[in-house]
Amino acid sequence: MTTDALSDSPLKIGSHTLTSRLLVGTGRYDTMAQMRDSLDASGTECVTVAVRRERLYDRTGQNILDFIDSDRYILLPNTAGCYTAADAVRAAKLGREILRTLGNPGSDWVKLEVLGDSKTLLPDPVETVAACEQLAADGFSVLCYTSDCPVTAQRLKKVGAAAVMPAGSPIGSGAGILNPANLQIILEYLKEDDEDYPVIIDAGVGTASDVSVAMELGADGVLLNTAIAHAREPVRMAHAMRMAVDAGRHAALAGRIPKRLYGTASSPQEGVISTRPYGSQSDEVGS
Repeated sequence: MTTDALSDSPLKIGSHTLTSRLLVGTGRYDTMAQMRDSLDASGTECVTVAVRRERLYDRTGQNILDFIDSDRYILLPNTAGCYTAADAVRAAKLGREILRTLGNPGSDWVKLEVLGDSKTLLPDPVETVAACEQLAADGFSVLCYTSDCPVTAQRLKKVGAAAVMPAGSPIGSGAGILNPANLQIILEYLKEDDEDYPVIIDAGVGTASDVSVAMELGADGVLLNTAIAHAREPVRMAHAMRMAVDAGRHAALAGRIPKRLYGTASSPQEGVISTRPYGSQSDEVGS
């Protein structure tokens, strides 16, 4: 098979170009070494990091940045844990300064999370839109975590989001893609005037099949964390997620066959020794 038959365009978000369509978080691993090995197995080029100062260190005092090769990965600072637009904007600016100090190219973008409820971890749409508008005006490429509401997704794009990232289900739930119909509507609306506008499924996936489903729907990528970090074998799951993104992407590009009520023979019917007629006549005996 020729390479051209399997070629694909890279994922472009703002000023960044990624060949891997899997974006991976860095939280909730048992150890920093396990996180490092899982990132390697995932094949990702983009790693999200919570920028609140206390989150840069684990319980043993190790700095997370010592276990992430900033020459290999583009860091994507995120505003995890923020509940107001003001807090999210402040965290984004802190992340920008940290990455500028490190010389990492991720200093110009941010994954925006503004939560509205501490139990479901669903986003606050009003605060998210407000924060997105402020950050976009300040020169950030904003990747917005949002619900699967098509109206909110459209508003985020309108105020300048570089990418919209609807949740497959609540953060860390592992429930998978709960509302594929809404995700399809979001994809249709946001890509109506720009088919390359990036829509990334963010949160809720639990295993590799969820990732493939997200990609088959037409998503441009998947961002995940807990599904790898809390797997029984995180490194193996990271590898599975890597393959699932590729499988789902190729399936989406190839195009699935239509679903039918009845079977359709895959072998030619001409020249067969015998055929079975339709209807009940084939079941009559001795008539």
